Order: sequence, then structure tokens, then C-alpha cells
Amino acid sequence: MHRAILRLNKGREKSIERRHPWIFSGAVSRVDGNATVGDIVDVATADGRWVAMGHYEGGSIICKVLSFEQREADEAFWRERLESALLYRRNMGLFADIAAEGKRRLDVFRLIHGEGDQLPGLIVDYYNGIVVLQAHSCGMHNELQHIATLLSDLLPRYGLPVSGVYNKSAATLPKGVPCEDGVLGGEVPQEVVVTEYGSRMFVDVREGQKTGFFVDQRANRHLLSLLSQGRRVLNCFGYTGGFSVAALNGGASQVATVDISQRAIEACNRNVELNFGGGAPHRSIVADVPRWLDEVDEQYDIIILDPPAFAKNHKVLQQGLKGYRYINMQALRKLPKGGLLLTFSCSQAVSADDFQTACFSAAVFAGRKVRVVQRLTHAADHPVSIYHPEGEYLKGLLLQVE
Repeated sequence: MHRAILRLNKGREKSIERRHPWIFSGAVSRVDGNATVGDIVDVATADGRWVAMGHYEGGSIICKVLSFEQREADEAFWRERLESALLYRRNMGLFADIAAEGKRRLDVFRLIHGEGDQLPGLIVDYYNGIVVLQAHSCGMHNELQHIATLLSDLLPRYGLPVSGVYNKSAATLPKGVPCEDGVLGGEVPQEVVVTEYGSRMFVDVREGQKTGFFVDQRANRHLLSLLSQGRRVLNCFGYTGGFSVAALNGGASQVATVDISQRAIEACNRNVELNFGGGAPHRSIVADVPRWLDEVDEQYDIIILDPPAFAKNHKVLQQGLKGYRYINMQALRKLPKGGLLLTFSCSQAVSADDFQTACFSAAVFAGRKVRVVQRLTHAADHPVSIYHPEGEYLKGLLLQVE
């Protein structure tokens, strides 16, 4: 069976030759053959030279490239790509502590990170035996059951047991694509308890944000734990308390968690109790963070700012940067000399330079002397293709007030 072919406009193959995995609709002159959204198609130059194979998506990103080498997207292809991603993570040491105990134990991490694993449109996270798949493209949505079956076979070979596989793609697929979240294999409870370097957390895999937890902040939570001994810590936009539990595990003298969601704060309180019973030096506040920071007069030694994306696209970039500048200015004003700020942006539209400039402006407006201690990003289980810098969505800075 012949695949449809996307014919490029003259000269528009340059980005593909640089191995960028997205083909935009403006680069395509016509489609030869019948292509339905989600189909695998070939891509050819204006003079007919084959350059790529990928999923036809039909939108502004008309095709997401699966391969720059001519081959069939058969069973061997999918198994090879999945196994390559697992082998990478094993070699990076991510699976070494799956059977460990105490503070060494780690049973939550990302298994597939889209373009970083040459599988654009696919996210897979592992939660102590529960595998959560999330498709961001129609093509990957079509493959989910196949991928679930392959992962159920492959993961135990790497020492990762699988008790259930869950599809959580309804909120991430393009508008109009019919999809209901649901179990793809085994049994999937409403929530599962995971362990991350001594911190235990309830994860709601069915209704929690993203795939259930912010797996991308694991290394930064561990860093906070190392910095927290004897310090007063404020966790803003705290969600279910991942940073708060890490700070308490690191010996923080007191921790406060602020989030506008009552449900998130209730989940945070459950996670604190899961780890420390009822005696932890922790309090939680349901409040709008910027307004609360304006009014509170308490001082903290470490503040974490991990807000939702302020700029979801380039149309609202300037407005988003103003938001980052304002909350960072508020936080810097609250810190004593020697105080630390862990501040983040998860907006893909905001570059690392944009974010650092916003923090520079915040320091100027706050009237504080500030040094950059460390630049922060997602951990090794979120690899970024050098050909696809857009994949580095999480930007962070560890700042110190001098």
C-alpha cells in the first residue's frame, strides 16, 4: 500500500535536512494521494527527492517526523524506538534505585519524552508500576494500544514491573479528536503512592495535572532538599506539595505551601501527613500567590516559584514576561541577605534568555543585589534533541540575594 506524499515548496527542505522534527503547513505545496489526519506519510522535495517519514497532523504543524531514513513504521520500528529510550534511561542510572529502600528509592520517572526520544507527540511516565501514556498528536493517539502492549513486554526486562497502563490523552489532543481517557491494560487505581529520594507522594493518575505529577521537577526537588536544613521555606504555586515534602525531608525548620486551589492544598496536606504524620512543621494556605505575597510580612530563607505557564504561546509572550517579572520581584523583596530563590518558567514560548532577563528586571525593581547560583532545567529523563531546542520547555534559576 502506497503512502501519501507531502510535496514541499522549493527550498523548504532545509529545516528537514537539519533534522528538525516539525514540518509546518507553509512549507508544503500539495499532498499527493489520500492522507487522513494521523496517517503515516512520506515527505519529498519539490523535485521528488524523499527526505522524511512522519505522522500527518493537518494543522499548522502539518507533519511530525518519525524518521529521516527510509523505512517502514512496522513492529520492528516501534520496538526499536521504545527500547532505545529505555536503554538510554538505564544507562543514565535511572532504573538503578527501583528496588532500593529509603532515601535511595526512586520509582517515578519519564520513560518517553517526545522529540527527545525521536517519538514526537508521545509522553510516557512511570509511577511505581503504573504506566501513563499521553498523546499530543493524532498519529501517536492511533498507536497507543500498540505502544502499551510493547511497553508491557519491554519494561519488566529492565526491572520495571507493570501492573497497569493508562491512556490520559483527552486533554492533550487537538480539538475535535475523539478520545476518552481509560485503561489500556492491567488495573489502574485512582491514585498510586510513588517514592522519590525518600519523599512519598500520592499521585492521582486519572485526574491529576499532566500525567498525574510534575515529574520534570524531580532533580530540582532533590536540590531543594539538600539546601533546606534548618531553613524556613516558602513553596508558592505548591500544587500537591512535591517541593514542600522535599524541603521537610531535607530538614527545613518550617515550610509553608501556597496555592489557589483548595483541592491541591488538601492533596498537599495528605502528602505531608503520609511522610511525617501530624507533627511536621508545615502549614498550608489557600490563596492567590501574587496577592498573598503583596500582603504577607513574614520572611523566608528559601522561596520556590513554580507557577503555571504564564505565556502559552508567542502571542501573549510580553504579557507572560511581565507576570514572571512581577512575582520574582515580590519574592526577592521578601528574602533576607543570603536568601535563595528557586524560580521557574514552564512556558515553551519563553526562552532561557527571556526568563533570565525577566529575573534581572525583577532584581532591579526589587532593589536587591542578586547572583545566579545555578541554571536549572528538567532531569535526564527529559532529554532534548539538539535539533529541536523547543523541547527544553522548563527553565529555572537558583538565585541568591547578597
